Amino acid sequence: MAPYVHRIRVRYGEVDMQRVVFNAHYLAYCDDATESWLQTLNLTVTDHGWDFMLKKATIEWDGVATVHETLAIDVAVERWGTTSFDVGFRGHVDERPVFRATVTYVGVRAGTRETMAPPPQVRSRMDGPAS
Repeated sequence: MAPYVHRIRVRYGEVDMQRVVFNAHYLAYCDDATESWLQTLNLTVTDHGWDFMLKKATIEWDGVATVHETLAIDVAVERWGTTSFDVGFRGHVDERPVFRATVTYVGVRAGTRETMAPPPQVRSRMDGPAS
């Protein structure tokens, strides 16, 4: 399956004194990409009595992005567990790799912290063809 691709134009306030995106912004970019991906899938997970919470995030940098560049972020589920799943993010400017991230989420019953497996209809949408 081709991943969903989210695009973000790097703003001046997101770069540091080295003129590259400040590292803390990458998790915000991943969060924004996830939200846009779910909107593209027309999926509001809480409508299915399910939600998810971040458990762990890892980021590795391969290059830099700087002000006014468009950062493309590929988004796709890489692993499903019983109640957890990993979403992979691959950021690049044109063909130049910038970062790789994996976020492990844990599914919970909406409005609680009680772990819950994803409903089949949610999982199939998240695994389905990207738009």
